[in-house]
Amino acid sequence: MPQSPERLLDPAVLARLKGLRLRAERIVEGFVSGLHRSPYQGFSNEFAEHREYVPGDDLRYVDWRAFGKSDRIYLKRFEEETNLIGYLVLDVSESMTYQSGPTASPRRESGEGAPMSKLEYAQTAAAALAYLILKQQDAVGLATFDDRVRTLIKPSGSPSQLTPVITAISEGAGREKTSAGPIFHELAERLGRRGVVMILSDLFDDPEALLAGLKHFRHRRHDVIVMHVLDPAELEFPFQQPTLFKGLESLGELLVDPVRLRKAYKEEFDRFRNEVAAGCRAQGADYVLLRTDRPLDAALTAYLHQRQARLR
Repeated sequence: MPQSPERLLDPAVLARLKGLRLRAERIVEGFVSGLHRSPYQGFSNEFAEHREYVPGDDLRYVDWRAFGKSDRIYLKRFEEETNLIGYLVLDVSESMTYQSGPTASPRRESGEGAPMSKLEYAQTAAAALAYLILKQQDAVGLATFDDRVRTLIKPSGSPSQLTPVITAISEGAGREKTSAGPIFHELAERLGRRGVVMILSDLFDDPEALLAGLKHFRHRRHDVIVMHVLDPAELEFPFQQPTLFKGLESLGELLVDPVRLRKAYKEEFDRFRNEVAAGCRAQGADYVLLRTDRPLDAALTAYLHQRQARLR
């Protein structure tokens, strides 16, 4: 079921994120990323869009014609002035709809499982990041995918960009399998200017294919942040009683004794996650584990603070 765009922009999450700046770790499009000002600002003749005047801006770029019509001060924004382009890549495959029940998080005082499905959690994170990027007057674009690219929105730094991005993010999941590896190869070719690629997915694909796709992004000189969205039950396998597991993405049902399977499951799942995490680090990509039973605002704030500290 699609989420309402209003719910995605949770005020509590956005309030905690206020003031943080998402900065690219490497040179993006020829100048230091994460700064609003480019050393090449204004050198381009290719007009991109307007943005509102901020005290301290160079008055040479004021659009006086727009001021005469609206009585508000706008600056002409050129292509070289975009210091950061954030590409949000959101997995909307059927496996992302998983949400654990009460037995999955025994440490939760309420006795409930994860408060959101993986998709809802990833949608909320993507909406918050889109808001943050636009708030710092940078550009954001979006791609959603399952076994193919479902939505591709060209990046823009206009405040109005938030509406189509949030609307697309809030769409429900598909019923197809994750096909992250081939999709990453396709997106690496289709995304235009270099930027920060932020992937939100459970990454349920062959690790070798997945990492090859991520390598393609790095080959295109994108900065890559992999946000691995997982339910606590997937990480801990806490089930105690005979359980009927219903497969997503066209898999069948399986009745098993989870106690007998737990050790083998944990070994296999931990091997998968460690392989993905190590592969990301080897390629210079950030790997961030997002557990759906942890407050999203705390998770994003901790990561962004850590990233900022590393880039100072």
